Amino acid sequence: MKIKDIEIHPISIPLREPFIISLGTTTSANNVIICIKTDGDLVGYGEAAPSSYVTGDIQESIISGLNFIKPILIGRDPFDISRIEEDIEGTLKGNYAMKAAIDMALLDLIGNTTKTPIYNLFGRYRTEFRTDCTIGVKDPKDMAEDAVRIVEQGFDTIKVKVGTDLAEDIERIKEIREAVGHEISIRADANQGWEPKDAVRAIKNLERYEIELIEQPVPWWDIRGLKWVRTHVDIPVMADESVHSPQDALKLIEQDAVDMFNIKLMKCGGIRNGIKIAHIAESAGMECMVGCRIESRVAITAASHLVASTKNITKVDLDSSLSLLEDPVQGGIEIDRGRIALPNRAGLGIESVRV
Repeated sequence: MKIKDIEIHPISIPLREPFIISLGTTTSANNVIICIKTDGDLVGYGEAAPSSYVTGDIQESIISGLNFIKPILIGRDPFDISRIEEDIEGTLKGNYAMKAAIDMALLDLIGNTTKTPIYNLFGRYRTEFRTDCTIGVKDPKDMAEDAVRIVEQGFDTIKVKVGTDLAEDIERIKEIREAVGHEISIRADANQGWEPKDAVRAIKNLERYEIELIEQPVPWWDIRGLKWVRTHVDIPVMADESVHSPQDALKLIEQDAVDMFNIKLMKCGGIRNGIKIAHIAESAGMECMVGCRIESRVAITAASHLVASTKNITKVDLDSSLSLLEDPVQGGIEIDRGRIALPNRAGLGIESVRV
């Protein structure tokens, strides 16, 4: 089996409403779908979701990167995935959303060829699990109303974006906790929005509202500040923007800076690197979350295969496809009342993508 072509399809899908975090506002998913085709007429699907303010990639740079590395893939056997990805890394640094799309498409082809789901390739641990649902930054009372609707839809965990104004951030969590009661778990994500001392002040004020964890309270580069926050609060601290690669994970563990990691395929370059990060964390006795950007069910399904195959991924934040105004994907995961179920189908289990 040889790769004969790579189709590159930019997509732009509006969101149901603008999604606001401390780093910026998103109104549509401007992603790239790829189809890697073989001489045996098999197709492997992948998706790249850029983030200009986290990893510095945009839709146009992903397309350019794919065209640049296309000669590395043509004529290769997808089962040579380790060597292929080594060759790509040696040719083009960074561009991890693009590399994630290639990784998932190659694994999709391998799964389709061997007639088994991707999670079986890495050792199935589970095929169903629950995800949280995220609320973007708004007026506190509007966020509380959103939280009530989310609970009514069957979710039992809410992720709340904060990190804009300290007093208002505390009010956001207060309003949401009072609106949903104490049976619902709440996670707070500051997206680098606080300085260390303000972060400690905010988190100590949030402790009364029984917050499950606080994600990336300080800028990604401030590892000393991250550790300082962790040592001064009781709520577990999670790294997101501070951990892209397995090497980042090892560095954070060595410095005892966080309690857990948020793994995203678009930061680390795909499922295989995501598993490396999770295994590093597991060796240190740490749990992980798998999160996402604004992605369709292609990438969300790929991330779900990572969750399904890895024991110490105990928290899941894979709700972004629900925020899209339309769904171009046939097949893949099913999401119902906060429960994600993976299909028992070969590869990713994607049947088609409307591009």
